[in-house]
Amino acid sequence: MVKSPPTSQFARPRIDARALLGLYDPADTTDWGPIRAAQLNAGSQLALFMLAANLVATAVVALLLAPLMPLWAVACWGALTAAVATMVGFRRLAARHRADTTATLGDVRATVLDGVALAAIWSIPPLAVGLSADISAAFGLWVVLSILMTASAVAMAALPLATMSFLLILGTAVAAMSWSVIGPLFGAAILLFTALLLIGCFSRGRALVVIRAGEIALAERDQTVSLLLREFEDHSADWLWETDAQRRIVRASPRFAQSVGLDPAVVNGMSFLQVLAGSTWEAGNFAPGLRLLAEKLKGREPFRDLVLAVTVGDEERWWSIAASPRHDEGGGFIGFRGVGSDVTEQRASNDKINRMARFDALTGLPNRLLINEGLGRAMAEADKWGSKCAFMMIDLDRFKAINDTLGHPIGDRLLGRVSERLGQLVTDNEMIGRLGGDEFAVVVSDAGPRGRLDQLARAIIDTLSRPYEIDAHTLFIGASIGIAVGPRDGRTAEMLIRSADLALYRSKDAGGGTFHCYEPQLHVQAEERRVLELALRQAVGNGEMHLNYQPVVDAGSGALTGFEALLRWTHPELGVIPPAKFVPLAEEARMIAPIGEWVLRSACAEAVRWACPVRVAVNVSPEQLHNPAFVAVVASALANSGLPAERLELEVTESVFMREGTCATRVLEQILDLGVRLSLDDFGTGYSSLGYLSRTRFSSIKIDRSFVTQAARGGPEAIAIIRAVVALAQSLGMATTAEGVETEDEHRMVQTLGCSKAQGYYFGRPLPADEARAIADRAQDSAAAA
Repeated sequence: MVKSPPTSQFARPRIDARALLGLYDPADTTDWGPIRAAQLNAGSQLALFMLAANLVATAVVALLLAPLMPLWAVACWGALTAAVATMVGFRRLAARHRADTTATLGDVRATVLDGVALAAIWSIPPLAVGLSADISAAFGLWVVLSILMTASAVAMAALPLATMSFLLILGTAVAAMSWSVIGPLFGAAILLFTALLLIGCFSRGRALVVIRAGEIALAERDQTVSLLLREFEDHSADWLWETDAQRRIVRASPRFAQSVGLDPAVVNGMSFLQVLAGSTWEAGNFAPGLRLLAEKLKGREPFRDLVLAVTVGDEERWWSIAASPRHDEGGGFIGFRGVGSDVTEQRASNDKINRMARFDALTGLPNRLLINEGLGRAMAEADKWGSKCAFMMIDLDRFKAINDTLGHPIGDRLLGRVSERLGQLVTDNEMIGRLGGDEFAVVVSDAGPRGRLDQLARAIIDTLSRPYEIDAHTLFIGASIGIAVGPRDGRTAEMLIRSADLALYRSKDAGGGTFHCYEPQLHVQAEERRVLELALRQAVGNGEMHLNYQPVVDAGSGALTGFEALLRWTHPELGVIPPAKFVPLAEEARMIAPIGEWVLRSACAEAVRWACPVRVAVNVSPEQLHNPAFVAVVASALANSGLPAERLELEVTESVFMREGTCATRVLEQILDLGVRLSLDDFGTGYSSLGYLSRTRFSSIKIDRSFVTQAARGGPEAIAIIRAVVALAQSLGMATTAEGVETEDEHRMVQTLGCSKAQGYYFGRPLPADEARAIADRAQDSAAAA
């Protein structure tokens, strides 16, 4: 199926035959009112000619009829014909004033009466001659009427319905006369002649209507375009401009003159480039955009979206112009015609957006995107001149603790202070930016000798380590820095950033507050870490992990009170991997939750098999307690194993309370409601607070082995801390467990200091499950024998 092309507002209308004749008004988008007015006006233009033709024909026909009819009859017919012709002529002349722009369907239909009236009057002579059967009169009358009919078909074709009615009636009367007087063949010829006149009249009338419709469409288009141009000039910041072949302004629009700050009369005839250059015209110090425009005009080639700076008065504006060359009918170049617009506000907005995309909103420093671009430029310059550039990655020490304890508003203000201090250290050779979070970066364009980088790194660490006073808080943070030098440590910006990141990891692992430069060994360690992470993800499923159990005894009697479940990993290729190496990796890689769940279920299942009903202690990661679903995991482990809740003890560290806005405290309360006991592990090594001790129902506090070791050596601070912890625990109704007891002297010391329980190599190393089960069985037998 072929679809018709879409019609535009100014498309030539489709001429319907019935609408052309005035039989009906079509219900389409074409307005026939102006077309009908054009038909009536065209008919009125030749109304006097047709009146004269009718009067002359009347006189000639009267002479032909005089020998055949009484004079009074001829005189009456002649007077009647002249009267009807005059009436019709004046009616058509009057229509010109009534239908200058539009006409109704009734106005066109009314002309049919004129055609019928004239045809009826002119049909009388043929009928009279037909009755007289005078051949010579018939021929004479045929000649006169054929001329009259032809003149009507040509002159009155603009009113096809009236004219065709006149031709049809009069032609039929002449054919009847010729049929009866001359013969059928001549009568048929006259009918054919009449049909040809009808076709010609209709075709000419259609052509006149098409021409008029086209003129109306063109007029509407011109009017609409003019209106749009006026609206364009009056209600927008855009303006039109036009030049001649010598690039002089012609017909300057008011908007253009207003934009350049000149009078329209003065602008006309001036050089277009001179007007745009303003005060720089004489000096010749043109902007790059103006030079490009001059090249375009000189080359006589079209252009668009050419942006250039223009000084209007004392203000700099930005314009965007487009133009096309003009040519005359012979193809000769006669100048340019174009449009311009003021894009100053748009450019300012784009500059603002560009700044937002490249600068950090919080600190105002360059963000990661701009830092990467700056590093790319620095590496390109270093490669070009054979020099060195450097990239420093800075991570703030202890910032997360401040952010979590004092809130993000304080943390954001602290980042602002950090950015201010960093900004004081930079020169034109460095670019300092914020990568995100508490990470900053420095791009050094010319790295120079190694000592310069070391000096800058120490200055950054010393500057950021000074105290900050924010909202009555004295805050202390530090900085760790990783340094990579290009192109030695990376041939691309991405490689250099990765090398600096690896060096930063080394600084963080060293405890922070220091800096390290990249070494190839760091890449080896990172690859080892990646391989270890991949192996760790499959360790539980492959059965590579197992639990050992270390006894926990009564500090006074030495009786077994429980075991602590300790996770161990033996890889088939990498061998035994210590927990200090894979547990932090599991926490960082978000694998601690599934591993911790496996430990909990395995420990509960093993504890049920012990003959002695002692407790099993399981370490729980903060990530597990920040998940509300962990309560269901604990309940499921107890239900599936059948272990009584009071025999399960979960050990948590102080770090679980350091993050604000989590559900850890609520999760602990729900676990306690199950009957499970809680133990606070490694107390005193972190940000110890008495607040959460009073809010959470801990059953015991575990004293870290570092205090036990120092106290055994006679350290007064460690001894004082242990005594304080024991006193605190007793006041809160909690037990105390001393970790890392390895000698008899340490055992006696913790007894003397009042610890309730003890744990360490002195009482037993971490044991496989079967050996721990055997110890529990012996403890049960000893208890039964006693």
